[in-house]
Amino acid sequence: MAFYYVGIDGGGTSCRARIRNEQGALLGEAKSGSANILLGVELAMQAIIDAITQAAHQSGLTKENFAQMHVGLALAGAEQKSAWHAFMSQAHPFASLTLNTDAYGACIGAHNGDDGAIMIAGTGSCGLFLHAGQQHVVGGREFPISDQGSGAIMGLRLIQRVLLIEDGISEPSLLSAHVMQHFNHDVDQIVEWSKNALPRDYGQFSPVIFSLAQQGDALAIELLKQTAADIEMFLVALHNKGAKRICLMGSIAERILYWLSPPVQQWIVQPQFDAIEGAIMFAGKAEHNLY
Repeated sequence: MAFYYVGIDGGGTSCRARIRNEQGALLGEAKSGSANILLGVELAMQAIIDAITQAAHQSGLTKENFAQMHVGLALAGAEQKSAWHAFMSQAHPFASLTLNTDAYGACIGAHNGDDGAIMIAGTGSCGLFLHAGQQHVVGGREFPISDQGSGAIMGLRLIQRVLLIEDGISEPSLLSAHVMQHFNHDVDQIVEWSKNALPRDYGQFSPVIFSLAQQGDALAIELLKQTAADIEMFLVALHNKGAKRICLMGSIAERILYWLSPPVQQWIVQPQFDAIEGAIMFAGKAEHNLY
């Protein structure tokens, strides 16, 4: 019986799936909704199944083939032991599930299984250094108490500043005007939105922050400088743990390089593969389970 190897990279914004056969040929790739297991293990499992179903369809595979699939999962939230066990206790239709963090999958992929470090900054953030089989982690304890340097934290800071501007405490800018337009110029609407806003909801403002910073918007520049300082803090911590080669990964990290100080930029290298490929590398290998 033929087997298939599936890699999953799941975060607060999306779940990406890639399927390869035993010879390594790409069979399909697809994306679905959030697969951060701290936002619900059932929702994460459904997002994973949805993404795999879509990817399988591209090569004529169906749910009947799920039992032949070894699935490597690189998921946000997997570092929390109770969430890891809650997710893994669910019934599933696959040949096997191997679950580790999204940072672990990204680091395995980035350095093609060799020792090295990564700094992820997308919706969330986390730094990881793999050395001699040991994981050294900095940050990554989820929004809002951690995740410095992420789109979510940057968006949260933006909303906080917009409210100060509306109170006449800080100076308005094009960026603050954009946010107020988004909320129909209604502060009460921002307050109501914030009560149920998820990390990805705060992170949605990161593209316009980068865009307006390039146009010289003072608030956007200030937010990017603060985000760069947070990411640099983690990069220095990884370097102090022994990391000599660090890959920047994620929508924020990949755009922040030139906001970092020159000495820190010298540690940065390009990733060889992505987190989905890293997950494929450990699919079917139980020793790569985090717990």
